Amino acid sequence: MALKITRILAKIILWFVGLSLLLVIAFKWIPVPVTATMLMDENGITKDWESLASIDPNLVAAVIAAEDSKFCEHWGFDTEAIEKAIKENAEGGRRRGASTISQQTAKNVFLWQGGGYFRKGLEAWFTFWIEAVWGKERIMEVYLNVAETGIGTYGAEAGAQRYFSKSAARLSADEASRMAAAFPSPKTRSVANPRGWLARHGNSIEARIGVVKRDGLDKCIYD
Repeated sequence: MALKITRILAKIILWFVGLSLLLVIAFKWIPVPVTATMLMDENGITKDWESLASIDPNLVAAVIAAEDSKFCEHWGFDTEAIEKAIKENAEGGRRRGASTISQQTAKNVFLWQGGGYFRKGLEAWFTFWIEAVWGKERIMEVYLNVAETGIGTYGAEAGAQRYFSKSAARLSADEASRMAAAFPSPKTRSVANPRGWLARHGNSIEARIGVVKRDGLDKCIYD
């Protein structure tokens, strides 16, 4: 009986590994058609896939500034940020996250929203493989096309059209920073009319866009 169970588990593991790697390889070249988050969105889906060349560099710099300044340095995981988050969370107070853009991309494409150790383990698995197979440029391209940018809205192009009635290829630094400021919680954070803390956060991101470009923090994408 034990041997039979072991064989079944081995088959399940082999099936998962094979299927997951097949999807990772396929999505290196083809647009991601839909994600679990999109399918579970009761507000419907509005999206429009665009190549990274058709997305303004201001938005790339804005999301790096807002979410992952070490994007071009790490291999999917920011160990320093993880250690800091563990320490601060253990001390109590507001819980701090440490997900990189690579981790968020892995979660958005292959998994579901929400926490839990099992999902985080799968997220780490997919993060490792997209870093190894896709590379930074493709990770950023996929991230900016599948990230939720508003209620029922996914991707940079759909977000730019929704908020600014223009293509994502022509975003100003101010517009890009406002979109990046809302990325962590697009259903509740206003892009069109940010106020208070959110407006200040957007202004801070806009100021750091210059730092990203000056210090080459986006060099793995454009070099």
